[in-house]
Amino acid sequence: MKMPVELTVNGERIADLVEPRTSLADFLRDRLRLTGTHTGCEMGVCGACMVLLNEQPVNSCLVLAVQAANEEIQTIEGLAEQGLLRDLQTSFHERNALQCGYCTSGMLISAHALLLREAVPDRESIRAALSGNYCRCTGYEAIVDAIAATATQRQQAARGAA
Repeated sequence: MKMPVELTVNGERIADLVEPRTSLADFLRDRLRLTGTHTGCEMGVCGACMVLLNEQPVNSCLVLAVQAANEEIQTIEGLAEQGLLRDLQTSFHERNALQCGYCTSGMLISAHALLLREAVPDRESIRAALSGNYCRCTGYEAIVDAIAATATQRQQAARGAA
């Protein structure tokens, strides 16, 4: 039996009917075609399905769509469309912090959330923020470098604007 659900995804109010067991990840991918939310382990370990739920990073494979009713969801597509990830994406590219790209959307979501909380995190804070994201391709040094460089660039830009 399907249940009604209303939520806001990337600033757009969405109303739909879902099976109670439908994960938020499956809802985003299958119903809304927001395929930047990847499904990896489907157990909340890999971080490929990371989204922001009320500005907090969550594994969307562990959240049911009905649990997200009346909440605000931001996906990698929404953040990218708003231009909020441009500098992070550039840093990831310049430092070869991505290879196959499967984990990248979750890494960018985690990095974005961290930089909202902490303007210039130290390397240990960056590693802790990424602890819920798993990458099989890169090793994490380049990813940490990219996030640290973005934080420094943002800090310098803020100083220059002041």
